[in-house]
Amino acid sequence: MEAKFQIFLILLAVLAGTALLARRTHVAPAILLLLAGTALAFVPGMPSLELPPELVLLVVLPPLIYSASVAMSWREFKFNLRPIILGAVGAVIFTAFTVAAATHYLIGLPWSIGFLLGAIVAPPDAVAPLAIVRRLGLPRRILVVLEGEGLANDATALILYRFALAAIFTGAFSLSKATGEFLVIIGGEMAFGAAVGWLSLRARHYARDPQIEITLSLITPYVAYWLPAHFGGSGVIATVACGLYMSWNGPLLISAATRLQGIFFWDLVIYLIGGLLFLLTGFQMRLLLEKSKAFPLHDILLATALVVVMIVVARFAWMFPAIYLPRLIKRVRETDPAPPWQWPFVLAFTGVRGAVSLAAALAVPFALPGGEGFPYRDLILFVTFGVIFITLVGFGLALPPVVRWLGLTDAGRAEHVAAHESEIAARREALDAALRSLDAITDRGELSDEVIKQLRARHETRVSQLPASLDPDDYDVSVTGAKLTRELIAAERKFIHVLLRDGRITDEIRRRIERDLDLEEASLANREYRKGPL
Repeated sequence: MEAKFQIFLILLAVLAGTALLARRTHVAPAILLLLAGTALAFVPGMPSLELPPELVLLVVLPPLIYSASVAMSWREFKFNLRPIILGAVGAVIFTAFTVAAATHYLIGLPWSIGFLLGAIVAPPDAVAPLAIVRRLGLPRRILVVLEGEGLANDATALILYRFALAAIFTGAFSLSKATGEFLVIIGGEMAFGAAVGWLSLRARHYARDPQIEITLSLITPYVAYWLPAHFGGSGVIATVACGLYMSWNGPLLISAATRLQGIFFWDLVIYLIGGLLFLLTGFQMRLLLEKSKAFPLHDILLATALVVVMIVVARFAWMFPAIYLPRLIKRVRETDPAPPWQWPFVLAFTGVRGAVSLAAALAVPFALPGGEGFPYRDLILFVTFGVIFITLVGFGLALPPVVRWLGLTDAGRAEHVAAHESEIAARREALDAALRSLDAITDRGELSDEVIKQLRARHETRVSQLPASLDPDDYDVSVTGAKLTRELIAAERKFIHVLLRDGRITDEIRRRIERDLDLEEASLANREYRKGPL
């Protein structure tokens, strides 16, 4: 037990060190974590760490999907529903069939095995691509489509995966029956996920305690995921529906204290489980190499190269028609004009595979119901890891220069400035609404002049903190004011510690004052306006 805990601490240290290295090198942390895990696996004395598929599918995946869904805008998700569905459902099915056909005709895999392999490698990862593209200043809509696709495509892939396993076990497959089951699963999970979100939100509103509410928020994704998964569904769609319901209905029912504590809690949870997941994925290289001694290396390399080529070709072949063909319909074309060709290109290029594919490959049974070994199981494992490694490292490193070549950073920068202008305007309108409310209270004579004076002073301070615009002069004044405010907060914090050391205040008093200073400093960071992409 002690040895396992020591390994866990080593992994945490590597996770923190890799994050610092990623910040200095401007390389996506997911890429460095995968490489670090691969290197650690071959360190002398380091034990083998096998990644249990149930750990990924039942423990790690639900909070990852739920957190991303809660952070997703329901309005943006709904507006981009067509490209999201075409990517999350259409592209996954098309890629799975493409891989199945290529591996059947070119290297002789049975159709059922080829389709199983296609279902495993078809879905792009929900975490890694966004971790890469968010740093590149892409237009917001591209990010929304990628995020929405990443949330839902695992559902399609896992359902296809179960269909393929059933076909291998029984030797039969009915397209009409599978299609009907697919639609029933999707509809049922959407309704179930929304119901779980409704119940969770009411329970949290009734609790009115940040610790209890955050505990309930941690339980929620597992309730939404596990029940549909247990009864033959994917669990993914239910978790996405639950998260989107919470995103749209939660803001007015969740208290400020719960929201502040919940943000820090969930940020840490996602950081740890996402980072450890990529580290452990890299560790699987050693286990796979140990197994590869009984398998021809030439066959592994050939199959891996073929599948990588097929998933790339299939995604490009699907993405351009999926973007432009619907706009042949006049109503679609008028409400949603066609984007430039660079948009579908970068959507197609961002097809990084991740740990869910590896977990699905590891979950392939060792034997068939009759007792004979599962055909091509080791080949499926090798190919899946190769696809993850090549797409994450190769395409992940190539993505920044490709985005610059496409010229999308300019569009993203202009959109970024417009978004901040809109934010400043929204803040001013909200403050105007608050001022009108204060005027109404003043007219009713319910408060003393001293209280009114304090409230107006608070309002004027908040208004003065907003830059008039992102014009350089206004922007520089805002930045200078924020910098000086930080210095004043630091001076105040140092003096409070002097009072504590001199015994003039207690630790409890110091913590209360320090919390106010921390919140003010965090508020400054939240109001920073940058003229370029984050």
